[in-house]
Amino acid sequence: MRRTPSRRLFAAALLVASVLAPMAAAPATAVDTAGVQRYDQDDCPQHGLGPELTARLDKAVKDVRKQAGIPGVVVGLWMPGKGSYVRATGVADTETRRPMTTDLFTRIGSETKTFTVTALLKLVDDRRVGLDDPISAYVRGVPNGHRITLRHLAEMRSGLFPYTEDPDFVHDLLSDPSRSFTPREVLAYGFKHKNTFKPGAEFQYSNSNLVLLGLVIEKVSGIRAGDFIEQRVLRPARLRHTLFPTGPEFPEPHARGYTNQTLSGEIEDSTDWNPSWAWTAGAMISNLHDLRRWARIVATGTLLSPETQRERLRMLPTGYPGTGYGLGIFESGGWIGHNGSIPGYESVTVYLPSKKATLVILLNTDVTYEGQEPSSLVARAVTEIVTPDNVYDRPIPPQ
Repeated sequence: MRRTPSRRLFAAALLVASVLAPMAAAPATAVDTAGVQRYDQDDCPQHGLGPELTARLDKAVKDVRKQAGIPGVVVGLWMPGKGSYVRATGVADTETRRPMTTDLFTRIGSETKTFTVTALLKLVDDRRVGLDDPISAYVRGVPNGHRITLRHLAEMRSGLFPYTEDPDFVHDLLSDPSRSFTPREVLAYGFKHKNTFKPGAEFQYSNSNLVLLGLVIEKVSGIRAGDFIEQRVLRPARLRHTLFPTGPEFPEPHARGYTNQTLSGEIEDSTDWNPSWAWTAGAMISNLHDLRRWARIVATGTLLSPETQRERLRMLPTGYPGTGYGLGIFESGGWIGHNGSIPGYESVTVYLPSKKATLVILLNTDVTYEGQEPSSLVARAVTEIVTPDNVYDRPIPPQ
């Protein structure tokens, strides 16, 4: 059954489940005869996981890609003491058949939330905002804003209606995917609906929450949210291939993205769609190298005080077995991080503290298979093999 865009549009990025500077690319060999690119990470011991385990992973990724009809997949797995597995398979462009490679930029959808909330928590550490401050202290016109705190927003427990589920918003976006939206414009689509529950009462994934946190960052810092994220998060983390676009710009090289979140329901090329509508909830761009670094940074709290990181990792029930949500971050099967979904692209960036393992998955489609996000299918297949006691399994709830 085809899911309607109004239920999927970017909301699938989690449980509704997602400054560019010159930098030498990590060395990579030519694509082999199997169409799988082998990649050497410049700051990782150069040894694989062994031929038997590597062969099992190759087969698992290939099987999921074919079963779910995924054009191209990049998988990066790093396990200290055991080795690494980094592969690109499939195609980056279904017309030219250009192969998927590991050096591509990609739209990371809701993984943007980890950067936005980190920026907010930097302000918490600076004592410029408090997690229990009401959003009404910073942004006017928020329904029940005097009772909704910044913590509620970051935890997805505000009760604010998700603007991406408003039929008018879906129609307006899909009628003109090149259109530029302002934060206030997208919030207005959600604010015309009644709140869905009292603040703190339940979990509901809503991009309205993270757009509001972006406005808080701008109000307090006095600069654009994207600039603050660059200055206080990306630069300290040394993420030189991660950026916050202001429009449809998309650095080369990148894969073409494919989505069926269209007015017709047919699959279209969404590569150059304008992600402004997702803003601090999901507009950012990154690559495999940076996401590998970011996975450990965000999960271990490198950029934050220990006290603030403990607050961030206080996982609360989501209503979905095996998955908890903290402040702009989730835990699934012991893996900590976030996933992302935006028309044409999906990603997973997670870290397993018990094994100090990092997993990054990048796809150039968001078309679901039997109700499951393709990125979740790949992540589950990989973790079932390498960490059977810690399987990433994040089902999409009923629609």
